[in-house]
Amino acid sequence: MITIDGSYGEGGGQIIRTAVALSAVSGDPVAITNIRSARPQPGLKAQHHMAVRTAAKMTGAQVEGLKIGSTELTFKPQDIIGGHYDIDIGTAGSITLLLQCLIPAAAASKERITLDITGGTDVAWSPPVDHMSHVLLPVLASMGLECSIKVKQRGYYPKGGGKVKAVIVPSVLAGVKLEQGARYNAITGISHSSNLPEHVSRRQSESALAVLDAAGYSASIDSENSRCPSTGSGITLWSGHTGGSALGKRGLPAEKVGRAAACEIIAELDSGAAVDVHLADQVIPYMGLAGSGSLTVREVSEHTRTNIWVVEQFLDVQFRVEEQEGGLFGIYL
Repeated sequence: MITIDGSYGEGGGQIIRTAVALSAVSGDPVAITNIRSARPQPGLKAQHHMAVRTAAKMTGAQVEGLKIGSTELTFKPQDIIGGHYDIDIGTAGSITLLLQCLIPAAAASKERITLDITGGTDVAWSPPVDHMSHVLLPVLASMGLECSIKVKQRGYYPKGGGKVKAVIVPSVLAGVKLEQGARYNAITGISHSSNLPEHVSRRQSESALAVLDAAGYSASIDSENSRCPSTGSGITLWSGHTGGSALGKRGLPAEKVGRAAACEIIAELDSGAAVDVHLADQVIPYMGLAGSGSLTVREVSEHTRTNIWVVEQFLDVQFRVEEQEGGLFGIYL
């Protein structure tokens, strides 16, 4: 059994998601200790609980310590079982973070897996669903992983209620080289809101467009206004393997939301890095499973370093991080 210290590095839920995913794929049982021990509310939260619970169903795993607040967990998987799974996180817990755990396992199945998930599509401290759809999935497709995500309904904090359908086809992963950044001319995006006046999404979009234009980037941003169970807004921009996003909140002008997303993607594109900071840590487990790959990024986040460490505990791989001229970093396997 592989033992993982859940307090290592950034010490958050990513350790749980990556460890359980790799355990499911490799078949190696895992024990995770000190789960989120440095957080204000240590232990498993609803989103982590549901990710492990679903992974256990998908693999017929024996699990100990699977309860909210638990700081220790053991996961002993068997074969991955294809089919359809309904998942309700029960809160505005992040759907994309849950998928970080389930997609690698589902791709290793012998049969197609369909996931109908209810939770948060656009919530703080997690990739928005549009970043996963338009930035991460194209990279995974280039590695041979076939996955589609359809947003049926958005879910914001605190009510959630977002609905997403994900379909993952059995796949064999190949390495990918993402080393050459570029100053893309066109940026695409979506500005969205629920239960708010239509001008909110429009003002987010207009503000982002003004900032992008001043920086020399052309962009096309769609607006989406809906009536979902939860109230909120946000904007996600993407170009190539790079994204930028921001969420609205009470008292925050829509113009500032749009400006924040634009500034984020401009910083990434202007750096010349091949992938954005948030994409880098998400790609690491897939590089490990493929056994090869490389990328450049403007900053190696603590999330990325932690994911590298977890992957190296499970797989016979050794990543190399090198600082390059111009301030970029290369990650090689």
